[in-house]
Amino acid sequence: MSASQRTIALAVAGAATLLLVGSFFIPERDAAPAGEDAPTSAANAHGSRACAACHADVQAEWAGSPHALAFTDPEVRRLSNDFANQDCLDCHAPLPVFETGIGQRVLPRETDRELGVDCIACHGLPAAAGGGVAAKRDGAAPCAPRMRAELSAPEHCGACHDQHGTVGQWRASRFGAEGKTCIDCHMPVDPATGKRSHAMPGGGALALVQSAIALEARRDADHWTVVVANVGAGHNFPTDERSRAGDVFWRPLATEAGAPVAAWRHVHRMRAPYRHETGLTDTTLPAGERREFAIPFEPGVDAIEVALFYKRTPYWLDPAAPDPDAEARLVHRVEVRKP
Repeated sequence: MSASQRTIALAVAGAATLLLVGSFFIPERDAAPAGEDAPTSAANAHGSRACAACHADVQAEWAGSPHALAFTDPEVRRLSNDFANQDCLDCHAPLPVFETGIGQRVLPRETDRELGVDCIACHGLPAAAGGGVAAKRDGAAPCAPRMRAELSAPEHCGACHDQHGTVGQWRASRFGAEGKTCIDCHMPVDPATGKRSHAMPGGGALALVQSAIALEARRDADHWTVVVANVGAGHNFPTDERSRAGDVFWRPLATEAGAPVAAWRHVHRMRAPYRHETGLTDTTLPAGERREFAIPFEPGVDAIEVALFYKRTPYWLDPAAPDPDAEARLVHRVEVRKP
């Protein structure tokens, strides 16, 4: 295989992709009994803003993360119809996971929603217990956090990130068997500090993504072959949110200077459909799997370009003539030529 044909890694890694969660079509929870309000945490009432006094470095990392923008991000507001779909509030402004229960779907909080998935959402304890949790106990700290092993468990992340089966996908992968969990990819340890990052990169972080999916193209006897393989993600590609899609396109490559650029032609889409999209199937690519596609030779086409795009909204402006360069993010391209 020539250098132009080599695999270039890309895509979405870890065991909990994407960090902005909550679909339009996730199952509804039971409403609270009449006259009862959603539970309120003493820690949440104290507020995550106070955490920065001792944890300024962590707060700065979090402030640029998708978790911090979970409630205020314009794209989230648009997709949720400005949270008219109130099911989205559960995961975009949640009560503490430890309050609603590890492995249970979270409930929305009534205060400080603009903070999104804040410190208290992950570290806060129920009102009766008070205080918070951390990776280790520190009685000298003003917040006196308790050590709870569940803080690092996939089930903790799954309170929001398992609405569409991401944790189950992880369990079925080699990552689950090896004990490599969400935080190994999405909260890596900073060698300089020895602490886990709270920037929590996901599908929007191309540098992280590039260890996950491989794209390859080659020339065979009577056709071009395109291969996409999930080589590094601990879950399906894409995962978590049904609005996300990975699309493979190809087009003839101009071999003469000044020749017009050909239009993209669609090869394959990887996406889990919304529940109302009857007739569509889940085409996301499971961890460790690969798919091959044959593109027949055409007269006069001696070279092709293949590209994989990542799209965070599900629909093309013109489905009959999609424009991935304008509407999606180019994550990989490769050229193949006849000898």
